[in-house]
Amino acid sequence: MANDSASGERIFVQAIRRYCAEHGIAVDVRAGGWLIAMRRGNERRFAFGYDIGLNSAIAHRLANDKSATAEVLTLERVPCIPHHLFLNPKLGRNVVGAGWREAMVELLGGNPQGVVVKPNEGTSGRSVFKVTTEAELDRAASEVFSMSAGLVISPYVAIEDEVRVVLLDDRPRVVYSKQRGTDWRHNLDAGAKPVLLEDGDVRAACVKLASDAAKTIGIVFASIDVVRVNGEWKVLEINSGVMMEALGKLHPDLVQATYDAALDRVFGESMSGDLSPSP
Repeated sequence: MANDSASGERIFVQAIRRYCAEHGIAVDVRAGGWLIAMRRGNERRFAFGYDIGLNSAIAHRLANDKSATAEVLTLERVPCIPHHLFLNPKLGRNVVGAGWREAMVELLGGNPQGVVVKPNEGTSGRSVFKVTTEAELDRAASEVFSMSAGLVISPYVAIEDEVRVVLLDDRPRVVYSKQRGTDWRHNLDAGAKPVLLEDGDVRAACVKLASDAAKTIGIVFASIDVVRVNGEWKVLEINSGVMMEALGKLHPDLVQATYDAALDRVFGESMSGDLSPSP
């Protein structure tokens, strides 16, 4: 299957268009592809961003909040990377409190190898900073607070491997490692390359941890990033929106099949599994 790169549309949008065309579902793409309305008979479904609407509101909110995800996983003793939340001081002293900067500095002091500062919500590794000094901490916090209601601080750790697991109903649909380029981050937008994992101990361990994480927050369709630090696998984050743009350029059939399965679930619930085109 070839991707229609000439159209300029995201692979996510192309995948939905193909699915709808094959199943007699009317599709209306709005807002540059960020809002997609799908209709068949009296049933209407929406996709927004990279979310196709399978997840509950609370699961979606937990996954999109790095601090909340880490808190819930810690409660259930699922190994994860800590994410300490700091609210934007512009929200007011009554909300934020007076000692927020001192608490940030204390975290930095407790992690001589450095910390990572990033928005509490967001994807693709944008506005992510590795910090080792107070001056760098202040600059990073100022940058993140300029565009976010909150930031999270994590200890900087030497990530030996990072794997993304795409789960649907607790079944692994896609499992790949992120081969880092010249950047210290493993984000695909920062030059990392997706490489599919073959069956084996590593894949099994990553799928088991991702499944535990998904069950903990009650999410149905998600991509879960797990990292190996000092030989131990931990959850880095959970993404409610499943983005596979980079992978789709290398393995378009696999990506299409994954979105097809998720859309089968979307339309199957309300249409009794009958996905044949309307007469």
